[in-house]
Amino acid sequence: MVTPLVPGSCVRVRVPASSANLGPGFDSIGLALGLWDECTVTVSGAPGLQVEVAGEGASSVPLDENHLVYRSMVRAWAELGVEPPAGLTMSCLNAVPHGRGLGSSATAIVTGVVAAQGLHDLAAGVEDLDGGLDREFTNDLSSAVEGHPDNASASVYGGMTLSWSEAETPRHTRTVQLAVSPEVTPVLLVPQAQLATSTARAVLPDHVPHAEAALNSARAALLVEAVTRRPDLLLPATREWLHQEQRRAALGASMALVDRLRERGHAAVISGAGPSVLVLSTRADVDAVAALVPGHGWQVLRPGIAGTGARIDRVAG
Repeated sequence: MVTPLVPGSCVRVRVPASSANLGPGFDSIGLALGLWDECTVTVSGAPGLQVEVAGEGASSVPLDENHLVYRSMVRAWAELGVEPPAGLTMSCLNAVPHGRGLGSSATAIVTGVVAAQGLHDLAAGVEDLDGGLDREFTNDLSSAVEGHPDNASASVYGGMTLSWSEAETPRHTRTVQLAVSPEVTPVLLVPQAQLATSTARAVLPDHVPHAEAALNSARAALLVEAVTRRPDLLLPATREWLHQEQRRAALGASMALVDRLRERGHAAVISGAGPSVLVLSTRADVDAVAALVPGHGWQVLRPGIAGTGARIDRVAG
């Protein structure tokens, strides 16, 4: 029998943003970035759900049972065999831009799954919530809810992640972390415009030519070598054939900026589904990248790499 959640119990969860694909690593490679969403969740003695949101998306996300963090908690509790509490309070402080290809939906999903586990563990008497967090469970469920593992896995584990699933168990996501060379510095170029992931994925073809798939697989393998040991190979390693050209019409100015940067020797790619642009630079290249960005409508960020993924701690009542 599962112990019911305890009124008054409270957890705080922090989850980093992520950039997916990094060029050829479509739906498999992700990089955790130093932009963090934070959410405090409290089991209330009074019935009802209260949601407060500040920061990114504060004026656009639902403040009821449709909030993605809450829906992800309910999904996790169902997997754990836990009845959702009658009363719950959520206070979210968002730093990850929405609709920009930086994994904001994955951060919300991971936040919900981690918070659900933490409140369950508190009821079971677990003291060290972060040390006891089942990241494999979090990774599996978050990837399933998101529909692909690249963003979610990076947010769960931190650093650069490579994820796959076995043909026999497609729901089970397996992930390894890759040691990023200290020379690699991510630079984010974030436009004012947003682009829904569903819109970006809708234009992708159902099939790709065998020759292009072969070209892409070689560059995906090279990407691992370039990011971990050979940053001098980042430009060829970030060339891809599966998704960016197919989305060019939807990405407009973002693809034009990618073209401009790559022509000047910078390893620029579309971040996730876009429209943000990620440049995998070396420290010496950061200012040169910023100098090529149009002065209007773009924000240049140097978030660093989040070496750790989702974190959770108990909040004393």
